[in-house]
Amino acid sequence: MRAVDIIAKKRDGLELTTEEIDFFIQGYTRGEIPDYQAAAWAMAVLLRGMTDREVTDLTLSMAHSGETLDLSDVVRPVADKHSTGGVGDKVTLALAPIVAAAGQPIGKMSGRGLGFSGGTLDKLESIPGWRAELTIEEFKKQLADIGIVVAGQTAELAPADKKLYALRDVTATVPSMALIASSIMSKKLAAGADVILLDVKTGNGAFMEILEDAVELARLMVAIGKLSGRKVAARVTDMNQPLGLAVGNALEVKEAIATLKGEGPADFTELILTEAAHLLQMCGRVDSVEEGRSRVEEALASGRALRKFQMFVAYQGGDPRVADDPDAILAAAPVVLPLTSPQSGYLSQVRARTFGEVTVKLGGGREKKGDLIDHRVGVVLRAKIGDRVDAGDVLCDIHARTEAEARAAAEELLTAYAWSDEPVTPPALIKKTIE
Repeated sequence: MRAVDIIAKKRDGLELTTEEIDFFIQGYTRGEIPDYQAAAWAMAVLLRGMTDREVTDLTLSMAHSGETLDLSDVVRPVADKHSTGGVGDKVTLALAPIVAAAGQPIGKMSGRGLGFSGGTLDKLESIPGWRAELTIEEFKKQLADIGIVVAGQTAELAPADKKLYALRDVTATVPSMALIASSIMSKKLAAGADVILLDVKTGNGAFMEILEDAVELARLMVAIGKLSGRKVAARVTDMNQPLGLAVGNALEVKEAIATLKGEGPADFTELILTEAAHLLQMCGRVDSVEEGRSRVEEALASGRALRKFQMFVAYQGGDPRVADDPDAILAAAPVVLPLTSPQSGYLSQVRARTFGEVTVKLGGGREKKGDLIDHRVGVVLRAKIGDRVDAGDVLCDIHARTEAEARAAAEELLTAYAWSDEPVTPPALIKKTIE
């Protein structure tokens, strides 16, 4: 078998066999197939596409390019929730404790933010002492002890994906639907989850801006899960405006804690409860989503979800007092500048991407890998699409390091808003569900 023949076969639009795909991926991971051939293959995949079976074989080959996490000796089933990333997306911080408190173990490996989209690990690291790096033994013990763990991905997990992604980034092959889906799902399969709920974002604050593209990505990842013997479902959700009200690491942790106390924003709370109920039903903990909804609402109302969050933070070295008094534990930005509305009307646009980009410029994200993050900074919205505001009303509060940075952020954030004289219907949060 030769790499050049596999490249030519895909270039000509033909379907690759399981053996050909595995030969190419394992050979590239070991360094036996050079970057220039892998780049040619990736471009052929981008232009010609792959069948569901090919993408599944690609995903499994990448998942088995390094170590895989077998959690069957700890608990079963193990649930996981994955988001494709968005602005203000703090879902894991609230959903995981609720699901665990409702009796379903959830163990996941999360990532860091890059570009305008925030990362779960960066948000959690705003809690003093909390650590993302766990050994496999620590991961398993915590999952067995308290039923919830969120950790950073080990370097040994799906190394083919890491190597191929770096190549795609510099060869204009990132947009390939097959390569995006296999990249996400290879890490999920290698991490050992039995049941996976995918949250695929769409809109101006998401990687998949066009709804049809997001639906196709969701469909493809669900197909990979089914063909791989896992239970997978996907929700396509709106990211045209920030999720919830807070954007920024410590600010989002505060909002997640408020949600666990029953005091969170309506849109964020509804998404959390809906997805948690769905996950319980997928795992067989309840017979219906309606029963799951009752179970997660009870976990929230009783305070068990908040206590589960507190245990989770403590197990990973964080200060557990954050659950009771986040204002006392989390660092706050020295400058808070209100941004007022220049006119009256109904908000017809609150552009998510602008909020994400401004938060990065304030220091709350990375413009390039390795940048240090200021966990204190960000933006807290006071009004969203459909809300009526009068001239002079506060649209949002900017949390910044300096007055100058706050003023620059205010000027840019004003471009994110649009007003209408007529009432505006807020966008539906859940666009489509794919089982």
